[in-house]
Amino acid sequence: MGVDEGVRRRGCSCTKDDFLPEESFKSWDNYVRAIMETPTRFVDRVLTRSLDTTELHEIKARSQHEMKKTLSWWDLIWFGIGAVIGAGIFVLTGIQAREVSGPAVVLSYVVSGISAMLSVFCYTEFAVEIPVAGGSFAYLRVELGDFMAFIAAGNILLEYVIGGAAVARAWTSYFATLCNHHPNDFRIIVHSMPSDYGHLDLIAVVVVCVICVLAVLSTKASSRFNYIASIVHVVIILFIIIAGFTQADTKNYSDFVPFGVRGIFKSSAVLFFAYVGFDAVSTMAEETKNPARDIPIGLVGSMVITTAAYCLLAVALCLMQPFGNIDPDAPFSVAFEAAGMSWAKYVVAAGALKGMTTVLLVGAVGQARYLTHIARTHMMPPWLAQVHPKTGTPINATVVMLAATAIIAFFTDLPILADLLSISTLFIFTLVAVALLVRRYYVSGETTTGNRNKLIACIVLMLASSTATSAYWGLSNEKDWIAYVITVPIWFLATLALAVAVPQARNPKLWGVPLVPWLPSASIAVNIFLLGSIDGASFARFGIWTVVLLVYYFLFGLHASYDTAKESAENRIGEGLKKAEEGGNVSSEA
Repeated sequence: MGVDEGVRRRGCSCTKDDFLPEESFKSWDNYVRAIMETPTRFVDRVLTRSLDTTELHEIKARSQHEMKKTLSWWDLIWFGIGAVIGAGIFVLTGIQAREVSGPAVVLSYVVSGISAMLSVFCYTEFAVEIPVAGGSFAYLRVELGDFMAFIAAGNILLEYVIGGAAVARAWTSYFATLCNHHPNDFRIIVHSMPSDYGHLDLIAVVVVCVICVLAVLSTKASSRFNYIASIVHVVIILFIIIAGFTQADTKNYSDFVPFGVRGIFKSSAVLFFAYVGFDAVSTMAEETKNPARDIPIGLVGSMVITTAAYCLLAVALCLMQPFGNIDPDAPFSVAFEAAGMSWAKYVVAAGALKGMTTVLLVGAVGQARYLTHIARTHMMPPWLAQVHPKTGTPINATVVMLAATAIIAFFTDLPILADLLSISTLFIFTLVAVALLVRRYYVSGETTTGNRNKLIACIVLMLASSTATSAYWGLSNEKDWIAYVITVPIWFLATLALAVAVPQARNPKLWGVPLVPWLPSASIAVNIFLLGSIDGASFARFGIWTVVLLVYYFLFGLHASYDTAKESAENRIGEGLKKAEEGGNVSSEA
């Protein structure tokens, strides 16, 4: 049977070779030998970095079919708005304003917005230089190596599944408001299960299934749907802001910071959830007509619009009602009802549903592309890398990710999802900022050993000082300040040393982050600081997920990616990188 025939059959087959085609899994003897070589293989994968050209050509070729380049900057701006403005603003604002930060929740949105914007700049340079579907996974493979990329990849997938599940459950809350019911009226309550997992949400599952069908059909069709829905959504947001200010009572702002400064930052860490989604836009770089122009405009433009909208919505909500009366499930709808505008709550609920639907759709498109690129490297089964020849979409990856999203949405309560999502996201954004510093200051074969060591020392000091600042903030009370006198200057001096003592080894070809190293260093510091405001239980869940990732990696992912890399010589500089494996079908010469 010829190679072409094998490839054609692969699209509709589901055999062992579609999942574990690598040499290490050909027999039990091979697998035992691979396990025995784990330390050597692990060192190889930690030290090996991919190349821009590998990600752009060979890795992409493993999907058999090209994704269609149909998107412009205009599409990306609306994808960005559609990806971000959803459950975060319409649900979490109420919970945080009522219980954590009060009317100062607007400052929480400002802090989160600054952190998100710093990350947007870092993402944009990578997305322009390496326009592939893998997003931050591909960027980290190039700059920090396979192992760090895999850890990030696991958290990226967790971020998308949890984010989608949280939005789907919030969808049920606003749908209930639209129908004049409490959200739990539409959920199955199982009293024998823990309260955080016992409210079973069938509506959320149905919504995710509908989104799956839309995401599978066509990226451009998804873009058109998102475009129309987002326009309606923006109109409704403007209505909420204007109508909300007409009902404003400045007395509700008399106690602006009822929970102190710590409350503002605690809310910022959770409300970072509201900005999650813009990274999905970077995964669409492979389908963008002119990445150098379209991606910066799309990413930065959508983030500016989103941050302004969030701040105005938060101010309007807290001026309409005393913060203690804000409803945690559907805050804007109930606020209008309390102000005597009962009819407006239906407009708000409809707008929230529109927003959350587009968030789910863009998230579904983005997460499938992440998984596709991860599977192209064989860290996940190559079956997931298939792109359908007719629709030009990664159907297998889309269905698998949304099935996981539906299962989580069925069981898990929103606050648990929001905290865990924020940890995962802040962790990834920190790694991307570190990767950008490595990209600018280190080029293999050109950077001297002395400059490399200075770079490592500066990055370690940035990370250590930021972590110390964050830990001190999380463990001390507001009046303690002495440690900041030590940790903040260390961060500043480490960044200054990098700027002065280490020459930049690479200039961006098309678009670059301004103020390097200050901007990515600030991104590292702010992201890690926000992590210090998240509760311990969420970190415990994050730790459990990381352990699961490591177990999978050392049993399967490490050996599959090692075999694939050695077979294709994908990372050996100077070798032509000619051998693209169709559909991940690694042939064996045994």
